[in-house]
Amino acid sequence: MNKDQVAAILSEIGVLLELKGENPFKTRAYHNGARTLEGLAEPLEKLVADKRLGELKGFGEALQDKVTTLVTTGKLPYYEELRASVPPGLVAMLDLPGVGPKKVKKIHDELGITTVEQLETACQTGTIAALEGFGEKSQQKILEGIAFRRQFASRYRISDALLAAEPILDNLRAHPDVIRCSTAGSLRRWKEVIGDIDFVVSSKDPAAVIEYFVEQPGIQSISAKGPTKASVILEGGIQADLRVVADSEFSSALAYFTGSKEHNIVMRQRAISRGLRLNEYGLFRSTEETRDPALRIDCRTEEDLFQHLGLDYIPPELREDQGEFAAAENHTLPRLLDWTHLKGSLHNHSNWSDGRNTLEAVAAHALELGCAYWAITDHSRASFQANGLQVSRLREQRQAIDTLNRQFADEGSEFRLLAGSEVDVLKDGLDYPDDVLAELEVVVASLHVPANNEAENTRRLIQAAQNPYVQMLGHPSGRLLLERNAYPVDLRAVIDACADTGTWIELNASPYRLDLDWRLWNYARQKGVKCVVNCDAHRLEHAGFLRLGAGLARKGWLGPGDVINSLPLPALRKALQTKRLRH
Repeated sequence: MNKDQVAAILSEIGVLLELKGENPFKTRAYHNGARTLEGLAEPLEKLVADKRLGELKGFGEALQDKVTTLVTTGKLPYYEELRASVPPGLVAMLDLPGVGPKKVKKIHDELGITTVEQLETACQTGTIAALEGFGEKSQQKILEGIAFRRQFASRYRISDALLAAEPILDNLRAHPDVIRCSTAGSLRRWKEVIGDIDFVVSSKDPAAVIEYFVEQPGIQSISAKGPTKASVILEGGIQADLRVVADSEFSSALAYFTGSKEHNIVMRQRAISRGLRLNEYGLFRSTEETRDPALRIDCRTEEDLFQHLGLDYIPPELREDQGEFAAAENHTLPRLLDWTHLKGSLHNHSNWSDGRNTLEAVAAHALELGCAYWAITDHSRASFQANGLQVSRLREQRQAIDTLNRQFADEGSEFRLLAGSEVDVLKDGLDYPDDVLAELEVVVASLHVPANNEAENTRRLIQAAQNPYVQMLGHPSGRLLLERNAYPVDLRAVIDACADTGTWIELNASPYRLDLDWRLWNYARQKGVKCVVNCDAHRLEHAGFLRLGAGLARKGWLGPGDVINSLPLPALRKALQTKRLRH
């Protein structure tokens, strides 16, 4: 097991012990141990092999033994026995808003509840509200959380879908009987949440490809298997569907199964208006539905298909019937951003607040990835739960960043860390005064504790945008995909305020956020508001979120000229000063 897998098990042990009411010092030791492993700068396997786990803070003999067992054997009897002793429904309850281990234990101890379904019934009868420490508001919040999760029970974040789909796609490409293959559906359109994964393959031997597909690693069960189609359930519950077609049908099948439904309707109407028929089998010279090969127009690629319908090629991300047809007709489709255009991220965290890694480790990783810069924007003091920085610590961090940058300069490297902060937007203004903000290179203003009132949240964000030292607003809707809806805010009014003040808006590339929503970016682009694709990285591997953010920026019609962090460092530094110089 690697460090992340071991850390996840240690964290789960801590939660299970909390549910059993164990000594808080013991549970905290496992949580702290997990955080320590996540922040390791060297392979855990090497520490174990060198018998140096004892050098880690808080790692006594018991923790050393358990980690060594996990790394060397991949199993831990203590964990397996502990997990078996706790009803799985109790762990599921922890996913509900406002329900922590102490409350779950109380619900279980006093009411004998072991499942989310039983908890829902207890809420509906008012039993939960009567428990000490709960009340009507807590009860209602639990019910809303249960309903929210049921609504999205068969939905998955794009990051999870990509993780499941890409190994299968790579394997299909390598199969000798596969001519061409691609993902399709909402995953290919880069939707932030998907229902299932679609693959389209062309082959002269469909049966061989189908058999190969259903034998892929990570398949939990086979739902259906026919001559040209198969459906499987992958580990984690995602359904994956494969369709195998003749190569002459590949481009039309790929376009059809990519969708969206609304986009496909317009495509078919365009074909009909030209005396043609379009379906998943091809584009045909016919006024009736047909599959006759003799009537099929040769469309080797999707580009050919669009050209025959009088359109420039429409990238999959834009196929939502939201203006792409007019743009494709008029040759005004934008050149879309590619993730390789991005030079760094301007919203990231270190272990000075709630990140896992040191400044040195963060800088080394960003440099290794080929980034030109990387901003450190740890939390401001109001985010005490995230170890937010008091002004004195913020200034200490700035000095530490300056020291690192001098080292880079001495070594001849042009890479730089940028010193900044993710500053809380409070009821009465920003968490730091202007004189402190003026000392920082990068200021991200984020609303973490919203009001239940749309007008109030909108006012706060607009007020933040009006501050001359705030370059960008962070995750403006506050949504957590599949976990929490956006808070009430008039985002078009916020975009308008950003246009008036020259404030940028973040596209937070965390797969849990992907916020600002792609549906609003075209409006922001037309208003002249610039985007910043930020990782909001808390761990080194979160730098990979740049790819996710770039995909959602593409879906929002954004090109490299619309995205601030596609600029090289000198131009970025100039852009960071633009708003301040206007003040």
